[in-house]
Amino acid sequence: MMNAAALLSHAGHDRRPALSVSEGMTLTLARAHELCGPARRLLALAVAAASSGPVLWIAPAWAPERLNGEGVTEWIDPGRLLLLRAPRPEDLLWSMEEALRSGQVPLVVAELPEPPGLTPVRRLHLAAEAGAAAALEGAARPLGLLLGPGDGGAQGVESRWHLAPRHDGTVTGAGSGEFRWWLERRRARTAPPAGWMLGQQRQRRTGRLRLMPLAPGVTGEAAARAG
Repeated sequence: MMNAAALLSHAGHDRRPALSVSEGMTLTLARAHELCGPARRLLALAVAAASSGPVLWIAPAWAPERLNGEGVTEWIDPGRLLLLRAPRPEDLLWSMEEALRSGQVPLVVAELPEPPGLTPVRRLHLAAEAGAAAALEGAARPLGLLLGPGDGGAQGVESRWHLAPRHDGTVTGAGSGEFRWWLERRRARTAPPAGWMLGQQRQRRTGRLRLMPLAPGVTGEAAARAG
């Protein structure tokens, strides 16, 4: 008979399927996460580079910014990218919710003009969970990325990540060049705030870029000071 200690164990709660993007950055699948900061689009491309399959990228039709085709090619095969221009603000989250629920798109990215509230984010979580159940056997569970302006602030997300450039020309090492980035985990359900200095590395197999840690991560107040 199972004893009381075994019944109360939480060991299995942290073993949900997740995508590893870089050292310290792991995203639980079938959930919605927020990416913010001036380099949030690059961080979304880094997540796409760590995943496989099609990427649905939803953006406001009225926004002047567009993904740079040459820049996308540095990170992922542009043939994986499906671009959707939403004509109205309400279409952004609706399109994301429907795509996650379908279970047919492993990664769904939505650029948002402002952070969503708790109820829309809960709907995204439920849609992603439904999509995971509906996905074909062996298919990846869907992952939702909300690209929020400024410091973000979407309520109820599984985690929040902030990426900003730190290009001061002092980085050395094979493949790192002069580009470096400061990544912060600002919120997560199962991990404390933390920060990492990252560089760019070109993968030998694909020739495309990925983010790599240049120094050990720091946590708590140290991360806030470094950022």
